[in-house]
Amino acid sequence: MSSSSSEQILKIENLNISFGEGEHRAKAVRGVDLDVRRGELHALVGESGSGKTVTSTCVMGLLPMPPAVIEDGRIYYNNEDILKYTEEQRRKTRGREIAMVFQEPGKYLNPALRVGEQIMEMLRLHLGMSGKEAEVRALEILEMVGLGGNRRVLKSFPHELSGGMKQRVMIAIAICCNPSLLIADEPTTALDVTLQLQILKLIMQLRHKLDMGILFISHDLAVVHDISDRVSVIYAGKIVETGSREEIFNTPAHPYTKLLLESVPDAAKRGKKLTTISGRVPDAEHFPSGCAFHPRCPLAEDKCTKNQPEMAAVDGSRKAACFCLDKEWRK
Repeated sequence: MSSSSSEQILKIENLNISFGEGEHRAKAVRGVDLDVRRGELHALVGESGSGKTVTSTCVMGLLPMPPAVIEDGRIYYNNEDILKYTEEQRRKTRGREIAMVFQEPGKYLNPALRVGEQIMEMLRLHLGMSGKEAEVRALEILEMVGLGGNRRVLKSFPHELSGGMKQRVMIAIAICCNPSLLIADEPTTALDVTLQLQILKLIMQLRHKLDMGILFISHDLAVVHDISDRVSVIYAGKIVETGSREEIFNTPAHPYTKLLLESVPDAAKRGKKLTTISGRVPDAEHFPSGCAFHPRCPLAEDKCTKNQPEMAAVDGSRKAACFCLDKEWRK
């Protein structure tokens, strides 16, 4: 983490987002609190459908409303509540101050425009550069992301590039205006292992070079272990534990976090049965009463079925939402 890491650039407070209405109303995000500091990488971890992407998309101002409804909450960027922004303010901030890298670049790159045009468009729009200035800067950015400072890539269409090159272009577009906050939504999911390592290394290099805060969305605990400073674990739209990387991975507190870590394949456990989490993620339209994890939790007791635990300090910088933190762990 950088020396300026104490500077909070993103703060999410009590964010509640639902889809639909009436009996079909699905509560996708339920009271999320999260922050990102300059120069740090804060990972948001959870299973598919846990609310990770909905949260990050809301920060970007890209959540389709309707069907989405922001029922409550505030999202502060540099101490300003961006949920109160006008559409013009959102456009000026999106891409310039806050940028996003998506997990499938092929879906987000315009197939009809050359790579250079897509980078230069951002530079002209947000920084007011002339065509020549934007071209020079675009070449510099391509060099920065490992695509060489030549015009071949600049003049290529997305379909002419490999998956790894497309993701590098996506990153180039995201960082070309030197944003303070980068949201990386599963940026390596569609790539093979070798390319995953290259993209992760690139993200880490750019983070230090540009002193960006990064909100890293992932379900891959091995990746999160290698690159994060802090980790928040989300389940059924609610963050259940947050702390430093060391706290989360070395001494997890919440039963869900413990089971997630125990279910990760480990060569040291060769020959032993792989741990699985019983049951399934609850339907967002019909969450169980009390703690949403209680039907799958080996420590659940009567009060877990009736009341929802609040986040509370555990030790160090760590917080967790569980009534059973002092109980002996059993699988």
